[in-house]
Amino acid sequence: MPRLRLTIASVLAAIGVILWQAPGAARDKPPPSECLAIAQSLPRVMFASLSRAAAETNEVTITYAGHSTYILETPRNVTIATDFSGAYTAGKSPNVVTMNRAHSTHYTLSPDPRIAHVLRGWGEDGQPARHAIVIGDVLIRNVTTDIRAYRFDSEALQKDGNSIFIFEVAGLCIGHLGHLHHPLDETHYAAIGRLDIVMVPIDGTFTLSLGGMSEITRRLRSSIVLPMHRFATPLSDFLAQMNGQFEMDIRPERSFSISRDTLPKKPTIIVLDGV
Repeated sequence: MPRLRLTIASVLAAIGVILWQAPGAARDKPPPSECLAIAQSLPRVMFASLSRAAAETNEVTITYAGHSTYILETPRNVTIATDFSGAYTAGKSPNVVTMNRAHSTHYTLSPDPRIAHVLRGWGEDGQPARHAIVIGDVLIRNVTTDIRAYRFDSEALQKDGNSIFIFEVAGLCIGHLGHLHHPLDETHYAAIGRLDIVMVPIDGTFTLSLGGMSEITRRLRSSIVLPMHRFATPLSDFLAQMNGQFEMDIRPERSFSISRDTLPKKPTIIVLDGV
């Protein structure tokens, strides 16, 4: 009879699923994140992914719509548009949108009422935005950062004005850095956890400096890096900052499909068509 292997992380995850399926108040709590490094703080514990079997066959389709808007289509047909202003859709009709308020090209105050879920990266009444919601087959959560109160004044910051949105689906951890204006500290990295795919603004002026953004990209060391906010900086400048640590893959199309099993073996910067 095969020996049953239990890990502390798998027990915690299983408890979370039981609570999620239980009636009553527990149903309001999302299942535990699979992208947070729970096991790293526990000795000799291997983290068990509850979505591993699903990830073997299910793919997420990612489309670069333009500027900082990427569109994710999950295996269960949830369509998500990031930094949604309504200007970039690539012909897709999202039922979930995320927004950041640094500039009008990253949000709208009057989204189409047919969009079922509008997740804003900023809070109200001085409170940070807090999202941890399951929609279909995707868990969406956020990690807040600050933004400049004025366009190029790095000293005056508006607290929690930006959100790094993280989408956990089909065993993949996908992050969008939003309109990031400052370096990340250890608390940010801990809250973000693992990112298999990360969307990074590379303008070097309106967001963080190119050197600062490159340092974050190297620290996250995601399997796939998707540049965005590409209007101000030549791609070659960003690629040069990676010091040969990432492969480069320039594609003529705007979309690709990916699963956990088809992630590249070496971290790769994928440049899709679009601006």
